[in-house]
Amino acid sequence: MADLVSSLLNDNLVALKPYESARRLFSGGQDWLNANESPYANTYNIDSSRFNRYPSCQPQSVVSAYAAYAGVDDNQVITTRGADEGIELLIRTFCTPGQDNILICPPTYGMYAISAQTCDVGVKKVPLRDDFTLDVEAVCATSDVNLVFICAPNNPTGTTVNSAQLTQIIDRFADSALVVVDEAYIEFDKQYSWADKLSQYPNLVILRTLSKAFALAGLRCGFTLAHPHVVESLMKVIAPYPIPEPVAQIAEQALSLEGQTKVGQQVDFINHEKKQLAAALADLPTIELVGDTRANFVLFRTPHCAELMEYLVSHGMLIRDQSKQVNLHNCLRATVGSETQNKRLISLITEFFNQSGASA
Repeated sequence: MADLVSSLLNDNLVALKPYESARRLFSGGQDWLNANESPYANTYNIDSSRFNRYPSCQPQSVVSAYAAYAGVDDNQVITTRGADEGIELLIRTFCTPGQDNILICPPTYGMYAISAQTCDVGVKKVPLRDDFTLDVEAVCATSDVNLVFICAPNNPTGTTVNSAQLTQIIDRFADSALVVVDEAYIEFDKQYSWADKLSQYPNLVILRTLSKAFALAGLRCGFTLAHPHVVESLMKVIAPYPIPEPVAQIAEQALSLEGQTKVGQQVDFINHEKKQLAAALADLPTIELVGDTRANFVLFRTPHCAELMEYLVSHGMLIRDQSKQVNLHNCLRATVGSETQNKRLISLITEFFNQSGASA
């Protein structure tokens, strides 16, 4: 069977390594602070009376609710199975396999490259500068790309993008590529959203999700905001029933005024805890904060990265090792959890330094 699978496997998948998601990396843990999930689990009501029917491809109530929330028109919104499906749809719709390319700026979210490679689409890379700002000159000098992916706030560096620089990039590719701004973490940095600029820049695309601030990672519901012609093109590729009925019901409730108020309160708490966590980490020996904290996580560097990670895992505390990413050697990323989880993380790291003597 292995020989048959090997002989049939697409050539572009032979060397591909799957995305190392939190659930693939670890099978268990007491505290999950490695996937940038919310510490909250909110309650919703479900009506099962329509479960015997196929759902709407684009549930109008959800599309309208998110359009109102984002401040855009309904025809500028398409809802997807998480922002990840939005990434894949963009690549499948606007890139020809074996011919076209996307551009990414590492260190950044890994699914841009993996989705492209899965579709046999090339990946061009312009690394961020040492301070994790965009290398605008190098980005603008890149040719033969159909999509430019920019994560803002960026995962895993927690940094935002300078408005003038992003404008320069959008203008540079106005006639040749779509510039995709991934705003998965935008609720933690609301003033930097580009949603209100969609009408101004027809080649601008924005990715959103309910997984982070809305505390609905298990729901797998995302949104792509774009010019109506882009949305119409994506509709040619999307599956006929992408949004399950229970997902649509919960998303609509989450996007209600009551739901948005609750999210705002929870974001305020997470941002407060983030400051506390960052300050506590900065006070620990050999730890250096890296990047910025504009999302719901803190990135830090320590020469004892591997040993500390092993110690935390052995105690059921799961954070994310980012040391394989460009310019992130010896870096770990900790999601902001509940107050109890954050205190336990600091306590365990302190215990590690005390017990190992790794304080210099």
